[in-house]
Amino acid sequence: MSVQYWVGDFFIDLSRNQVTYDHQTQTVPPKALAVLTCLAKNVNQVVSQDELLTAVWPDTIVTPNTLQRSIVKLRKVLSANLESKAYIKTHAKQGYSLECEVRWQANITTPKLTKRSKQSANETHALAGGKERQKGNRSWRHIFAGFMLTLLFGVGIGLNSMGYFNGSKPFEFEVKELRSLTATDNKEYGGVYSADGQYVIFQRYPEKLCRSSIWAKHLETGRETPLMDKLGTYGEHSLSDDGKQLIYIEANDCTTPVTQKQCYTLQRLDVAKAFEGHNQPTQIMECKNTKIIKPTWLNDDQVLLMQLTDKRWKLILYSVSGNESQTIYDVLDGRFIDYDYSGKDNLIALIVLRNDHQRYLDIVRPSGELVSSQPVENIPEISPYRRISPNFTPDDEQLIFSTGRQLFGLTFDGQVSNISIPLDTSISTPTFHLNGQRALVVKGFYDSDIAMMALSNVHAENYVTLDRSTQFEHAAQFQPGGDLIAFQSNRSGEAQIWLYDGKGSQKLSNFPKDSYFNGIHWAQDGQSVLVNVNSELFRVLLDGSQKRIPMNDPIRELFQWNSKDDSALGLVNIDGQPMLVALNLRNSAYTIVSEKSVKWAQKSEDGRVIYTDLLDRFWITGSVEDTLIPPLMSQGSDKRFVITHNVIYGVNEASQLWSYDLNSTEFQVLGAVPKTIDYLTDVNHTNVLFSNHVASKKSLAELVLAAN
Repeated sequence: MSVQYWVGDFFIDLSRNQVTYDHQTQTVPPKALAVLTCLAKNVNQVVSQDELLTAVWPDTIVTPNTLQRSIVKLRKVLSANLESKAYIKTHAKQGYSLECEVRWQANITTPKLTKRSKQSANETHALAGGKERQKGNRSWRHIFAGFMLTLLFGVGIGLNSMGYFNGSKPFEFEVKELRSLTATDNKEYGGVYSADGQYVIFQRYPEKLCRSSIWAKHLETGRETPLMDKLGTYGEHSLSDDGKQLIYIEANDCTTPVTQKQCYTLQRLDVAKAFEGHNQPTQIMECKNTKIIKPTWLNDDQVLLMQLTDKRWKLILYSVSGNESQTIYDVLDGRFIDYDYSGKDNLIALIVLRNDHQRYLDIVRPSGELVSSQPVENIPEISPYRRISPNFTPDDEQLIFSTGRQLFGLTFDGQVSNISIPLDTSISTPTFHLNGQRALVVKGFYDSDIAMMALSNVHAENYVTLDRSTQFEHAAQFQPGGDLIAFQSNRSGEAQIWLYDGKGSQKLSNFPKDSYFNGIHWAQDGQSVLVNVNSELFRVLLDGSQKRIPMNDPIRELFQWNSKDDSALGLVNIDGQPMLVALNLRNSAYTIVSEKSVKWAQKSEDGRVIYTDLLDRFWITGSVEDTLIPPLMSQGSDKRFVITHNVIYGVNEASQLWSYDLNSTEFQVLGAVPKTIDYLTDVNHTNVLFSNHVASKKSLAELVLAAN
């Protein structure tokens, strides 16, 4: 095999692990060069990840992330020549290809750097507008360099924004100050800067209420002004470029619900008039059977929106004047997570979790044109299924996201780097001001307790708080045949599983920083718990030891576990859509129970599966079709339900605890529960457990960055 060859104008010398271009030589890791050689031997053909891993790392177990690092390194080396920006192409879910001229040399020679390939000469001829190339390679390079510099300055940094340059440096993020902008007993969310940077506009939720109002705060004087004269269920908002118009989502109960309980409207508000007290928004559009979130103002006539249709999120572009929308981004082979828009570069960054369980960063234009698609580097600090929501930063080809108490930079080519910043509380992903030296975040925590109430005396005031803390606590479960209660708590600063023994609590698990939980259930013998952490299943024994249960798909929600036959009921993302499935934990297989949109589900002791839909209606699955439970038509809510001994216990919208016997079909209201209840979590013979909302310590803050 030849140990020397040309890739375009790059001379590859495998005997020295070197790449030479324009008299400049770089030493490249042997494995990266082996990847390049494999691609070169299959030039202009797609080589799969498995083929590359087998060829370069034979008899060695490595992850695809190892290969991606080599690809990133090669792209960085080849970026020395602007013409080589697209030499290595990524083919989503397929592999990589090398798209250029490859010339092989049988003998070791000294590279001739005074000539260019015929292909490069033709490309240069076209770029130069058909002028003949001057004799002498150095003269041509000076002309070409001058041309490219002129071109780059002429279009600004557009090529960077399109993701053409790979191997970008990590975002340099040095915080000079973290200062609070709001300090009330309310909770604040969703801050955005006004166009002139003098104001921030945000949502304020009065304490213990689920309805909010939209406010503006002058950053210099500190004066706060309500822009709405009533509380509502408002979603994200966005300002026009001139700061004169504000658009936002409002959700209200549908007059006649068909597929969902709430209808969503896109509203527009004149900011100047709102400051004067004229708070009369204009409705732009209404959705009665789909959900819309996250509007982004593009111009006077166009708005970007995320729309949920048939359990699949899409990115749509809505025309205000035409009252019509078009889908500009849809993921058929996975799940669309989130997006951000850069008005400066007119680009959209989207995060996608595809069916290969790999996160991708897709860069598109508002027209729907795909500019680039790169796998997001997997690093140990972030779980594989973690939802990430990056925002654009002032640096080109750079984004930033938060997982709670950690910040990360993300380049357009998918590289992830940890941003070192000490945080004693969780913050949201920063939203930058146009000047790049300031960013808004939401900081704070959610305070809820584990509460217990006697079934024999259900009353809103008749409950006890178990081992009170000032942190988020949730999902309490009675130990079968024992006196312990397992629950999730952030009281140690990290989300972990804790055990309460009637006197105090002790930490049981030791999961990574910024972990998140969606389900805790005891084994029937009471000696272990199965937890859904970071969308993966783990069995945690009472001695604290942990064992991962491998599954083929991310577990969105763990509803129930039967340790006797190692089966479970859960919500799993299949082909990008959440499905209610029965899981076999012994062989990682699953059986689809229902393809409907399911909010919550439980299985009775006699094997019947009960679930609620988006209208909070109760269904029983059947061999032929699912059937409604008529007595419970008006008893559903977001508070969930529990089944014990074939009896359903739930909480309705009137904050009443009720029971329904599946065998006798007897329904009864047991009494009132606190209006602050978050979720009903467990019931035994004598008591009921629930999570109780105490406070939301969320406030708006500003990161002030040090000057570069």
